Formats: sequence, C-alpha cells, structure tokens
Amino acid sequence: MAELRIAIAQIDTCVGDISGNVEKILSWTRKASEREADVVVFPEMTITGYPIEDLALRGSFQRAAERALFDIAHTLEAEGLGDIRVVVGSLGALALSDHVPMDRPTNRAAVLCHGSVEVAYDKHHLPNYGVFDEYRIFSSGNTTTVFEVKGRRLGLAICEDIWQDGGPVAELEDVGISVLLTLNGSPFEEGKSQVRLEQAQRRARAVGAPLVYANSVGGQDDLVFDGGSFVVSAHGEVVARAPKFVEDLLLWDLAEDDETCKFGPIASALEPDEETYRAIMTGLSGYFTKNGFKSVILGLSGGIDSALVAAVAADAIGGENVYGVSMPSVYSSEHSKDDAHDLAQRIGAHYRVQPIAPFVDAFQSQLHLTGVAEENLQARMRGMTLMALSNAEGHLVLATGNKSELAVGYSTIYGDAVGGYAPLKDLDKSRVWELSRWRNNYAIDRGEIPPIPESSITKPPSAELRPGQVDQDSLPPYDLLDAVLDAHIEHAEGRAELLERGFDAHVVDKVVSLVDRAEWKRRQYPLGPKVTALAFGRDRRVPITSRWREPEM
Repeated sequence: MAELRIAIAQIDTCVGDISGNVEKILSWTRKASEREADVVVFPEMTITGYPIEDLALRGSFQRAAERALFDIAHTLEAEGLGDIRVVVGSLGALALSDHVPMDRPTNRAAVLCHGSVEVAYDKHHLPNYGVFDEYRIFSSGNTTTVFEVKGRRLGLAICEDIWQDGGPVAELEDVGISVLLTLNGSPFEEGKSQVRLEQAQRRARAVGAPLVYANSVGGQDDLVFDGGSFVVSAHGEVVARAPKFVEDLLLWDLAEDDETCKFGPIASALEPDEETYRAIMTGLSGYFTKNGFKSVILGLSGGIDSALVAAVAADAIGGENVYGVSMPSVYSSEHSKDDAHDLAQRIGAHYRVQPIAPFVDAFQSQLHLTGVAEENLQARMRGMTLMALSNAEGHLVLATGNKSELAVGYSTIYGDAVGGYAPLKDLDKSRVWELSRWRNNYAIDRGEIPPIPESSITKPPSAELRPGQVDQDSLPPYDLLDAVLDAHIEHAEGRAELLERGFDAHVVDKVVSLVDRAEWKRRQYPLGPKVTALAFGRDRRVPITSRWREPEM
C-alpha cells in the first residue's frame, strides 16, 4: 500500500460569509498541495461557518452553499489541483441518492476531487443539548461513507458521530478502513480537551484504525472554537497535534502498512489558566473582527474586573484600539482613579476622565433619590456615558461584569450591564482573580511589565457607590459565594443538597433567592464567551416568571 499524506486545515470561518470561507478553503488547499498532501481535511460546516442556526432553513442560503461546493471543486480542477481530495463540511440541501431537494438540510461532509463531489456523508447523530439545537434544523444521515485514495480506504464521520454509540461509525468497525476522518466544530469548555481525546481514542480502538480529528478555531458569537486538532493511532496514542486558538496546517503521514503509525508535529498543551485566558481573547477577537468593529471602550474603575477585561482586550486587538474611561463619582477613591490610569499606561490604551457628578446632580435636582435608587443612578450615568461615546465614536462597549455578579443580580440594568460584549460573563469572581494573577505572572516570566496593577488584584472589591462600600456588605465572601453558585448552577443542586454539603442555611437561602430573582437581568445582559460547562444563556434556561421556591427541609 502507498503512504498517504493527510493535511488537517484548522481554520477560522465566519457564519454566512460563504465567499470568504470558499477563498480560505482554496488558499489552505493550495498550501496543503505545496506540502504534497494527498488529502486535506477541513472542520465541520466550513463553507457556511458554524453554527448557522435557522439560516439553514433558508432556501437562498442552501443554494449558495451548494453552489460554493462545486465552485471549489471546479476552481481546484482548473488550477491543476484536481487530484487532491478535499474533505470539507457544508450544508446539504439535496438528497445524496437522487439529488432532489430535501424537507430539511443536513450537516454534510463532502469529498471533492477532479471538479466534482466524489462522495458525501450526512451527520447521523444530531446533538440536542447544551449549546446544540440541531434537531430543529437538520435531518439525520443513516449510511456509512468510505472512499479510496491510493488504494487506502478512508471513513468519514462528523463530530457527534464519534461521541455516540451505534450509527454509521459503528458499521465502520467491520469495513476495514485505514483511517477515520472526523470533521468537528467542537466549542471550548474548561477541561473538554481530555474528554474529546478519550472519545477519539475509544472510536479509534473500535474501528481498528487511526482517527484524524479536525476541529474549528475562532470565536462565533458566544462560542469559542479552540482548534487543537489531533491524530490518534489505532491504539489511542496521540501521534500529531495542532496548537490551540490559532489557524494551523497539521501534516500527518499514514504509513504504507496499517501496523505502523508515524508521528507528526505535536504541539505543547496549554496549562488550564492560559487555555481559559486565550479562549476569552479568541471570543472577543472573533466578535470584534467579524462584526467590523475598529475599537472597544470600557469603564476603568481601578477594580479587578475592568482591569482584566482591559488586559484581555489589549492582548486580543491591541492596546491602541482600547479606549478606557474613568468615570469617578463623589465616592470614588483616589487609589481607584490612580489604578485605572496606571492600567491604561501599562497596556498602551487610550485614557480619559469623565466625572459623573454633574450628570448625577442634574438628575438629583429633579428626582431627589436616596438609597439603592441613588446608587443605581450613578451606575446608569456611567452606562449612558459609555453608550454616548460609543455612538459618537463607533466603539464596541465592553461590559465588565463577571458570572458571580450576573448570577445574583449584582449589577445595574442599563448601568454597568450595558454593552455589546461581556468577556467575563462566564467567569466567576474567583476565576477572575486567578486569571489576573496568571496574566501578570506570564508577563513577569517573559521580562515584561505586568498589565494589571497589583493593588487592583489585592484590594477589597467595591462598586464605590456610597461611602466605605465593599461588595461583602451585600454578598457573602466571594470564595463562599462561588462555591454555593457552582453547586447550585453548574450541578443544579437545590436547598436540600446544598445544606447536605454543609453550607449555612442563611447563606443558601439568600444566594438561591438572589439567583432566582435575577433571571430577568441575565436575559438582557450582553453575550460573552462560553468557557465553562454551563453558561448562562444557551446552556441554562429557566423561566423568568416562576413561583417555584426551594422547599425547606
């Protein structure tokens, strides 16, 4: 048997940008050809971008995706690249057998060769949990697909097909393939890399052949695709791996005999904090770039949340494109203002000071608010200031709240909750501190200036909306709060289970009540990158109007 060179094109596509995605597919196929690849494998739904949600149901979109598939094949043939097999994900609008329009499209993998579609495979297992809602838009495939290159038999699968038992992938166990190619659009979650690897190892052992795992990379709305494409041997050993969060062309050679498994490049794994930090960067960069923004603006309070958001933004899009605004009130401390200015200088961001006292005074002369209403007025003046500057200057407003605050409603709607994107939306407060420390240590290890002032990390969190205010006036200590929230939200534990864990009943009742009452705020909060197993929005869906309350034991 002949040796076979397989290229994995780990690329970043944009939903709906069919022409742009086609140009990228052509460009990376040319690169693969220059490296003498026989097969180039692209991720799931590369032509359309992923996930396309209800765009899949539009006839015009289906027809454009279908045309693009043949445009790629014809272009490559015209350029003398017809011999290379291009395995690309797209939207299938026509039945494979008789080529007539289907009631619902499919998530399809097509093999292009010599100006035409050689074979195609429709995804069998459709995920319908968490962020996935594929029963809504796709039909399921039900046949195996094997094609030959240089006398070697290659099997096809798409993402969820290797996560589930049965279906066409199980049928490949008795076919005798040389390699299983899997096209994936698997979003990032903390700890998911190992789960993916274990599933791939299981399927490779089952089919008795190496498994090629081609994954997407880049940000798409609130999802982050982390790449990390890899190849495992028939025995489950990692023999090649692409880096995470960057586009990459990973080359791997299938040996002449099926008993030998060659090694290709193996990128180093990232430590957990760096992985999550880069996921947030990728999410922000993807949203920023794909929606045509040129700059971002955010409030710089001198606190840890805005400091981390600013650092992430500077790393993702460059400090010169970050505009920080200090908006002191009469209660703002000098050290907070100093920390905000220091941060802006460290990351190379633009910086301005816009006191909100005149705005507050104008409202107070008419409304005479006190207590929480007065505090919220200050937050809303800050939100209005940022939105006004956004409208006037074209910036994307970044909300700086974290998951802990969002969980218990510790934010002001139309105040600090304004914005178009919220980088920390799926990070609890404890993780905000951890990633801030990691980012500073990362800089120190490289002989650079840490981006975040140390005092922003160490001082007690405060909204500074009244004299001497700190967050723990209203909330349990964040380490305790985050532990309760993790059990209640991530693991869906109720009052009884929380008390069994040993949490104080007063703390449990307060936290659960705050979470229940804040759902309406969460529905109006900007989107942000999903990095945990259960993020607000796509993952966790509870009614706003509900009389359910946790029963007492």
